[in-house]
Amino acid sequence: MPSLEEAVATFLAEPRIAVCGVSRQGGLPANAIYRKLRAAGHAVFAVNPNATEVEGDPAYPDLAAIEGGVGAVMIATPPGAGAAIVEQCTALGVRHVWFHRSFGAGSVSSDAVALARDRGLNVIPGSCPMMFVEPVDGPHRCLRWFLRVTGKAPEPIAPAGPALD
Repeated sequence: MPSLEEAVATFLAEPRIAVCGVSRQGGLPANAIYRKLRAAGHAVFAVNPNATEVEGDPAYPDLAAIEGGVGAVMIATPPGAGAAIVEQCTALGVRHVWFHRSFGAGSVSSDAVALARDRGLNVIPGSCPMMFVEPVDGPHRCLRWFLRVTGKAPEPIAPAGPALD
């Protein structure tokens, strides 16, 4: 089982990352994550079924609409949307899924996490990529430290089913 840092490094090594839940208004965590990944040089794709453009970039109604596909998906939606996104990932061969969480449940759904594990995906069930994508700002650096010292950092979940290659 990889450590959180190893799972994050593997996720962030993917050259093409979709962010599900990016809003047209721009004030949601998904938007901040999208901007951070884009600024760090990742090819990022905004997924919002109700928008054609977000953050000045094209938006896609679902993962299948992204030409060329992606290797990793950041889920920053309401928890109830997670299982459908995991199903899309499975159908498209996406290997890495990260459910956003800062405080509270965030986007984490235990059913969606279990489904992802059962489908052979590598899962990060919580935490925020802004705690890891350099440069990390002060509040996210403090949050990363706090989660580590309190033992509340999420543990990556290894696939239960056959891993997708």
